[in-house]
Amino acid sequence: MPPLAELGDSFSSFFDAVDSFFSNLAHVRWGSLLIAIAAFGVYLSLRARASFNILRAAYPDTRFRYRDIWGAYFAGYGFNSVIPARGGDVVRLFLTKTSIRGSSYSAVAASFVVEMIYDACMGIVILAFAFSQGVFPKPPDFSKLPAFDLAWFAQHPQFTVFLLTALVVGAMVGFAILSQRIRAFWARVRQGFTILRDRDRYLRQVFGVQLAGWLFRFTAFWLMLEAFGIGGSVRNVLLVLGVQAVSAVVPFTPGGAGVQQALLVKVFSGTARATTVAAYSVGQQIAIAVFTFAVGFAALAFIFRIRSFKEVVRRGQEERAAERQAPAVSAG
Repeated sequence: MPPLAELGDSFSSFFDAVDSFFSNLAHVRWGSLLIAIAAFGVYLSLRARASFNILRAAYPDTRFRYRDIWGAYFAGYGFNSVIPARGGDVVRLFLTKTSIRGSSYSAVAASFVVEMIYDACMGIVILAFAFSQGVFPKPPDFSKLPAFDLAWFAQHPQFTVFLLTALVVGAMVGFAILSQRIRAFWARVRQGFTILRDRDRYLRQVFGVQLAGWLFRFTAFWLMLEAFGIGGSVRNVLLVLGVQAVSAVVPFTPGGAGVQQALLVKVFSGTARATTVAAYSVGQQIAIAVFTFAVGFAALAFIFRIRSFKEVVRRGQEERAAERQAPAVSAG
């Protein structure tokens, strides 16, 4: 468990940044912020389109709507903004699976992994640039940041390595057990990777679409930097994206709150006033969280006819129970 003092410092730093955000609302350029949010919405819509193309390759004989995949993507992203430990991914998995008749959780989850190929390629380039600028803290210095989760893992590198190793081994053991119990499991996983067997189609319908979306994401953060008075530039945007790449590795708080705030304050400490950077670090998170959660909840209500997160969980449990009963009924 992280020391209570570190936990208190982390919360204190975060809420100080929140206070700076509300104190500087009068200085926010709302026009730039609204356009930035719109660009971020286009980015997520293009990401959803890439996901739709991956699933269409996996299920070529099944008709399903882009609107449903789009709604599932926004719902998942929106709930990730308010639920810790990426709980929104479970929402997206369930909604996507129920949108495609005859699909399986293993194949849909594998399709999500295909999306991460682009993220890994871009993340390596962005982090290499960020660490080369001299303002991004080195991994050993993460322990000094006022973000209890990131700092704690940095202070305990042996445990971090052990945890990562245990997760990898656990995943391999889990896959091995499933492969022995369920013969169709690996076939379903391979089904989710279908589009990778056609390199031209993957580059055109997935990698290329994600790249187009990334340009809108780049534009969104440029405009947010302008809106909060930091100043948009290629360097500044790439530093922000580097911060997000690090926060994604430690997803214990909603949207990486705390980790992003601490890193952004450190990265831009020599660029603008501390209060301005603090306001920006929290302001962009609040803006994205409010927008994506609102759109995601609207998608739940109007596309999937679901009124609450609890209903998603209940429907998921009912569907899993029905799937377990189906083999028994057919055998009988």
